[in-house]
Amino acid sequence: MSDLNHQLTALLDREAIRELPKVYCDRVWQDDAKGVSELFIPDGHFSVILDDRQIDILGRDKIEAFMLEGLRDSPRPFIHNHVVTLTDAQNATGRAYLDLRSGKHNFEWLGVGYYEDEYQKDRDHWYFASRRFHALRIDDWPGEIDKM
Repeated sequence: MSDLNHQLTALLDREAIRELPKVYCDRVWQDDAKGVSELFIPDGHFSVILDDRQIDILGRDKIEAFMLEGLRDSPRPFIHNHVVTLTDAQNATGRAYLDLRSGKHNFEWLGVGYYEDEYQKDRDHWYFASRRFHALRIDDWPGEIDKM
């Protein structure tokens, strides 16, 4: 592959990966738990980390069920500062920062944190292989998440 083709492919891959957190947030805003889960590879991994606690969810079905619970209180995420590193033609890592507000409570502040992501390309489509949310401050967990 020519250098120009390699650069173009890397640029297109980075752009497709940058879309994932945006689409993730849009689907959360649309209360689309199934749509969120479909952004993950079939055996994808989602984690929530707060202080010394970690909640791990494995697989699309369990991610969808977890999201359904979390969406009950209408969390409204605002994602920004997305950094992507391509590791090879099929894999990448990234970090994205989150401000979280409550759609049920007049958009009051819920918290802040960041995601550490691993991405995987299947055919010509990028997915989350894993997504680890580091909750730096959460004032009120959506749904029953804090009881898990």
